[in-house]
Amino acid sequence: MRRALAAALLTLALILAAGPLTGVLSGSALAQEVEAPIDYTIWEREAQAAEEALKSAKASNKAFEDLRAKVVEWRQGFDAARAVNAPQIEVVQAQIADLGPVPGEEAAEAPEIAAKRKELTAALSRLQAPGVEAVAAYRRADGIVKQIDKLIRDRQARELLRLMPTPLNPLHWPSAGAVLEQGGKTLWSEINTNWSSDARRTDLRNNLLGIILSLGVALLLMLRGPGFMERLSRRLQDRTAMRMRHVVAAVVSLGQVIVPVFGMMLVHLAITISEMAGPRLLALAEALPVAAFSFFSARWLASWLFPDEKRTHGPNLTDRPAEARFHVQMIGLLQAVEEFRIAFTTEVRPPLSQAAQAVWLTPLVLIVAIFLFRLGLLLRRQRLVGAEEGDAVLFRNRMIGLCGTSIVAAAAIAPLLAVVGYVTAANALIWPVVGSAALIGVIILLQRFLTDIYVAVTRTGDEGREALIPVLTGFLIAVASLPLFALTWGARPADLSEIWARIQAGVTLGGARISPTAILTLFIVFVIGYMITRLVQGALRSSILPRTRLDKGAQNAAVSGLGYVGIFLSALAAITTAGIDLSALAIVAGALSVGIGFGLQNIVQNFVSGIILLIERPISEGDMIEVNGQFGTVKGISVRSTWIETFDRTDVIVPNADLVSGVVTNLTRGNLTGRLILPVGVAYGSDTRKVQTILQDIVEGQNLVLVDPAPKVQFVGLGADSLNFEIRAILSDVNFKLEVQTEILHQVVERFAAEGIEIPYAQRDIWIRNPLRIERAERPRPAAPGKKKSPAVPNDATETKAVAPDPVPPESINYDPRDDEREEEE
Repeated sequence: MRRALAAALLTLALILAAGPLTGVLSGSALAQEVEAPIDYTIWEREAQAAEEALKSAKASNKAFEDLRAKVVEWRQGFDAARAVNAPQIEVVQAQIADLGPVPGEEAAEAPEIAAKRKELTAALSRLQAPGVEAVAAYRRADGIVKQIDKLIRDRQARELLRLMPTPLNPLHWPSAGAVLEQGGKTLWSEINTNWSSDARRTDLRNNLLGIILSLGVALLLMLRGPGFMERLSRRLQDRTAMRMRHVVAAVVSLGQVIVPVFGMMLVHLAITISEMAGPRLLALAEALPVAAFSFFSARWLASWLFPDEKRTHGPNLTDRPAEARFHVQMIGLLQAVEEFRIAFTTEVRPPLSQAAQAVWLTPLVLIVAIFLFRLGLLLRRQRLVGAEEGDAVLFRNRMIGLCGTSIVAAAAIAPLLAVVGYVTAANALIWPVVGSAALIGVIILLQRFLTDIYVAVTRTGDEGREALIPVLTGFLIAVASLPLFALTWGARPADLSEIWARIQAGVTLGGARISPTAILTLFIVFVIGYMITRLVQGALRSSILPRTRLDKGAQNAAVSGLGYVGIFLSALAAITTAGIDLSALAIVAGALSVGIGFGLQNIVQNFVSGIILLIERPISEGDMIEVNGQFGTVKGISVRSTWIETFDRTDVIVPNADLVSGVVTNLTRGNLTGRLILPVGVAYGSDTRKVQTILQDIVEGQNLVLVDPAPKVQFVGLGADSLNFEIRAILSDVNFKLEVQTEILHQVVERFAAEGIEIPYAQRDIWIRNPLRIERAERPRPAAPGKKKSPAVPNDATETKAVAPDPVPPESINYDPRDDEREEEE
């Protein structure tokens, strides 16, 4: 399975890399070929016309957008023309460099070399002329594009800050009512005019069956379709036997949006083929699918973002999901109404007055703000929930709370702006907030959907949802959605395309230009090389090396060395294929290496030591070693450190530099034999030769003790407390040293007890000098004459206390050598 997956990924990477690699490898050919020669005369006329239009600034935004599109096409042609003759220019420059530097005024150059230099210089000038002219034209076109963008942005800013008459003034309401009345009359007039036409009535009769079928199917899809798809999705989600039930249920649930939108498209088709609709009715009919999409997508998002108790699979964004679903559905309904309003008021002739616009725009802003405000409050309550569930849940809930706070702030500010008269600013605030909230919901569900796929494929269960791949997937989705957020908040597609063009141009670092295309090519080529390296390593480890005579350590060293070489070659091939000139980065790399060298000195030292360990192989995996006081078995050798497992099952990470420069004891290098030295002591008075014979019999009876060399029992010394012997034996497997030692000690105790041989323990004899003098000093002193003796038994009223005898001060005991003589005589 691993090999098949690796082969599939390798094939996919090759397919994805085909495009960038082809572009990079054929870059020189594209630089030479231009689709058609550039007519700079035509460009000069169009550039002057564009500059005159910018100077007058009277054209509409749409006209300037069209003009900008033409200039951008010219700029792309100039950009391609800048690289014309690039290979020939490089060859001529190399030929000029081969001639050597131009000599000074004092030294004369050979006539042949001077003539050749002049010829090559003239050829270089001719080759560079088209590129120089293209560079000048490119800069002019780029300047015109920037001026157009600035002009449009300035107009948008002025429109955004335009102050309209306040919609609260009742004097402005009749003008808005007149728009509604005039629109209704226009609709009736269009339908009446078309009905009066015999040809149109004939077309209506001919298409009547199709119209009825379309309306019937549309009605069925809109009324029954969403509920049926929702029930089907829940049934699939409840089927626990299906491994990918959540994924299938999510895909099927999209029918809650697709089915009714398709129904609205049938309604639009029925209105169109009826031949009774005029421009105003057709505009409203075209808004039907968009309005249906707004409402039913909001309904679908609400059902997944705020699931009820029947659907436990979903994000927990609030503790009141039913209320949150209601607010989201109402916002979607108001969004659909806004689509109809735009379609109804766009074709009004003459255009709406500012007072009518304010009255038409403000009510929707106020109503949407109410539902948004309440929804934001529900989300804000989630910011303090989940502290006991971990940092990840707490961070997610804080982000939800931050979104809720932003929604509440926008819902509070937009109505105030609309009431004051900044209706355009209010609309530019409230509807992007709605769009951004919907986009965040889609991102959450998409990340959840991809996570379900990952969990189903890897079979990791719920713990797989917190793995690295799902988290990185969510991050990439969020980054990829940034252009959509920009468009939601009023950014022009031209602005995004301009930013993308700047990004594609890349940045210059040390004379080398680094662009996203180069980075993507570098990444793809490196991944391909890395995967090939891993495949070759797997083949060596499992198929080739086990059939050789190399030991396990040599096999691991060969596989690791091949991995390092493969990664280095992959990186080199990736950099070369991406077109990054390493020589241009040499100065920058040299400057960075000085600073990095001080900070990464130990890491580099350990890396080099790891390579030495893999080449010389003084230790290998499975060896039992002792280094820096640590004793254990080598479990792995990496680039930076070596992993040792001690006998108490703890892992010790030892830097490779310590293994190369320090003293290392390898107990199992080459073979597993090792010596056992076991000291044994017996009491004085024991028969030493008998003891030696017993110990010799015991050690020779052990299975792991080698016969050649034979084990020895040595009488090594006369100790302070015992007669000391040592058992010296060579074991066939030193890993069982403790087991052999334990068995020998058991048998020693048993044999010594049977033979009556005593195993001594430490003894000390204490001699007291002058005991009579000490005894006399400790005797109680007689009472003084005339002094009564205390009663032995105290009265009942007297508290009894134990009185210790007065201690004899040390200075009162005087040592006299003659006392020793008297004591000996006694």
